[in-house]
Amino acid sequence: MELDCLFCKIVHRQLATPLIDEDDQVIVFNDIHPQAPIHLLIVPKIHIASLLELPKKSYLMTHLSQCAIQQAQKNGIDSKGFRLVINCGPEGGQTISHLHVHLMGGRPMLWPPG
Repeated sequence: MELDCLFCKIVHRQLATPLIDEDDQVIVFNDIHPQAPIHLLIVPKIHIASLLELPKKSYLMTHLSQCAIQQAQKNGIDSKGFRLVINCGPEGGQTISHLHVHLMGGRPMLWPPG
């Protein structure tokens, strides 16, 4: 656990955040600044600062993807489509240095993102 990491604090229940789902590897909760009707964050329980560190834990990408698909199905957005986003680094839009996947859906997703 990184002591100053917001997501580590949520994982370790130091911050009260309603969880949507949880298993032995990830937690899922609503984004506090949703960009779509469904906007969930899927966060590994272990601290990985960014996507650049993921090769050390490559099994986790498969698990994050499977979790995203399950959440899309539970939220009824699997048949119409959804977007998965992983921001990497400050210029990539990553504001919290803890790997996480954004699952967004429930509306048409435009490109460029909007």
